[in-house]
Amino acid sequence: MLQQTADMFENRHSYAMEDGAHKISGQDMEKVKTTLKQFVRDWSREGQAERDACYSPIIREIDNLFPPSRIHPSSVTVLVPGAGLGRLAFEIARKGFVSQGNEFSLFMLIASHFVLNCSPCIECYTLYPWINNLNNSKSMSDQIRPVKFPDINPDSLPPHSSFSMIAGDFLDVYTSPGCWDCVATCYFIDTAHNVIEYIETIFKILKPGGYWINHGPLLYHFEDLPDQPSIELSYDVLKRVICDIGFNMLKEETDLPSTYLQDRTSMMKYEYDCVFFVCQKPEGAPHDGLNKDGVIR
Repeated sequence: MLQQTADMFENRHSYAMEDGAHKISGQDMEKVKTTLKQFVRDWSREGQAERDACYSPIIREIDNLFPPSRIHPSSVTVLVPGAGLGRLAFEIARKGFVSQGNEFSLFMLIASHFVLNCSPCIECYTLYPWINNLNNSKSMSDQIRPVKFPDINPDSLPPHSSFSMIAGDFLDVYTSPGCWDCVATCYFIDTAHNVIEYIETIFKILKPGGYWINHGPLLYHFEDLPDQPSIELSYDVLKRVICDIGFNMLKEETDLPSTYLQDRTSMMKYEYDCVFFVCQKPEGAPHDGLNKDGVIR
């Protein structure tokens, strides 16, 4: 996989490491383990149930908001921040929409580059994502069972489709106002140091009349990390902030069961009660969502 990364970035020389051994931190090892499990969630048959619970509602909503009878999909731009290994953005592109995934994690970027650009056929690779799961295994065979990927050929996009992956921090990369018809976030908004900044940016980059579709929990990633700023809002407060910034909430569902990177054979399972909502940026709204005094409405 790493051998395929030589030409991922134009500025690769700026982060080239010197020859010799380098100590790998425990935190980086955890990121590697998580990334391997992400192959299961995004690109294997075993991950279909998780994708159906999280991605399918978003894709159905995009279809409802932009029906082919009213607007051609190729004229609709959809951004997927926190795209991970890119399956949601890929599926949106398969529908004919102009789809762009954005990811910050180098681990995820390396893995997504590999699966999207180096997979000659279906299930051409095998990994053992649960090999490090030493607890709650019913049997050794569960722990060492293989998972094949990808379950679909990433090269199977329809002709003239538009799909891209952009590396970088969401807040730094997307600064131009009024560019996107739709922003689709899945298990993303709780990755922010300041979730309000995410909401403000989504509002800014949407075209007037554009839509924000969200699915996921509120497991704030920086909540318990020392020396890391973090703002953690309960969902009721978050809704008020969303509306105060200027969004109209068109649809809302709560308590939707969903798992994330779950080993289906484990003796212990986690399940989130997720929230799903659809918001619209009003026609004629200012891109910053602020009034003339610079105060959130």
